[in-house]
Amino acid sequence: MRLSGLHLILTYQCTRECEHCFVWGSPFQRGTMSLDNVRRVLGQAKELGTVEWVYFEGGEPFLHYPVLLSAVRTAARQGFRVGLVTNCYWATDKSDCAEWLGPLAGLVDDLTVSSDWYHWDADLRPHVKSACAVAEELGMRVKVSSVVYPGCLESGQGDNDMPTLEVPVMYRGRASQELAPEAPAKPWLTLTSCEHEDLRDPVRVHVDHLGNVHVCQGISIGNVYDNSLSDICKAYEPDLHPIVGPLLEGGPVELVLRYGLDHRQYYADTCHACYEARVALRGRFPEILAPDQMYGVKRELDPLESLTFE
Repeated sequence: MRLSGLHLILTYQCTRECEHCFVWGSPFQRGTMSLDNVRRVLGQAKELGTVEWVYFEGGEPFLHYPVLLSAVRTAARQGFRVGLVTNCYWATDKSDCAEWLGPLAGLVDDLTVSSDWYHWDADLRPHVKSACAVAEELGMRVKVSSVVYPGCLESGQGDNDMPTLEVPVMYRGRASQELAPEAPAKPWLTLTSCEHEDLRDPVRVHVDHLGNVHVCQGISIGNVYDNSLSDICKAYEPDLHPIVGPLLEGGPVELVLRYGLDHRQYYADTCHACYEARVALRGRFPEILAPDQMYGVKRELDPLESLTFE
């Protein structure tokens, strides 16, 4: 495995609970990567010697701005190109945007803004425009990521007049419950390959605040707090991995057959079938099919903690 990209899930917390979210982002998710652990993971990435890009995402990474700012500075100082992914909840107007983005100028190469029917309404559209305008003025490359709403001809990105990457809904995580029931159905025997991830030779992985290294969100191949990223990459044998191996051999169909799982006759897509099979297998492979947050399991916040999000 030769990684060129590292995506740090700084937190699973988010300002919204979008129906399409496959990491179950929510105001009530818990856990944030500490700055010490961010530095630890970046050090491992530097030692690996092949990582060029580091992205900070979530959840919503701007919810923990001091940690984010220091983490970005550390990554840039170590020579990584830096990207951020945000829904721009903080971009109330251009003046405020300058306060948020100004300290990141010269450090962040790429700002990806999530903007689609799941993220905003008419009142929030100015947030996206403000953030994009200020980011460009500060020399950041900006693009809008829009998840295409099923059945709609437009993404909901609106008239932001920005480069837009339109992506389909992947029916895993919250989307498997909220959106899959209304999606066009596909016969399960046709779902014989992974459509979205290169599981055999991934060029990027996600690392969450618990240290899990995801080749696909919810499929862990190791933990950077137990072993170095270099050792995890060297030890990765996809064909022998109890989840990745079957997926490479025959997609979700093979995963179901290999472990004798109950299944539906129809699914929304490959992700939907794979996700439901993984949910059924979590008891057998708790360290691989992790963490709980990726599978919608969350502990309620204490009342005082919840005040943060009111």
